[in-house]
Amino acid sequence: MKVGTEDRKKLYIMLALALVAMLMVLRAFLSSNAPASTVAASVPSAVPAQPEAANQLARGRGRGAPPLDPTLRTDLLKNSEEALYKGTGRNIFEAQVTPPPIERPKQPVVTPPPRPVAVTPTPPPPIPLKFFGFANKPGERKSIFLASGEDIFIGHEGDIVNRRYRILRIQPTQVEIEDVLNSNRQTIPLTQG
Repeated sequence: MKVGTEDRKKLYIMLALALVAMLMVLRAFLSSNAPASTVAASVPSAVPAQPEAANQLARGRGRGAPPLDPTLRTDLLKNSEEALYKGTGRNIFEAQVTPPPIERPKQPVVTPPPRPVAVTPTPPPPIPLKFFGFANKPGERKSIFLASGEDIFIGHEGDIVNRRYRILRIQPTQVEIEDVLNSNRQTIPLTQG
């Protein structure tokens, strides 16, 4: 079984890289602890009594900021606890704002009674058929030719065409048709064409 130690040059390079990696990891662990010990050693044990000394210490750091004071100031907390909220009464947890109350008028408003509106019935829709010819053979009833768009219907008096229109009377220049659904009668003239 081969372990990969046949080439000595590659083995030495691998060991050197592993040693460098261990040294870097060790240095990273030691350097993370070093600033904490240097900071602790550089901070004096006694807090300066005068404010000028604190300003001088801050200037000595080069940041211009006052030193951090970890003490808890209960006087500031007490001031914030005693403050009362005097808002508009709006609930911030409601999805919609409630409308302001509607003021009622002091005197009732008298409105005149509504006028009756005259309802005019809508006229029935026109019959879409066109009368464009008829056939009259001796001994047979009169037949007419009606068109609705691309559709052509042939009918006699009394017949229903297009499942809706009854042919009432056929004359040489016009035809009388009734809309069965609306009981609407119309006269359709003979069209040239």
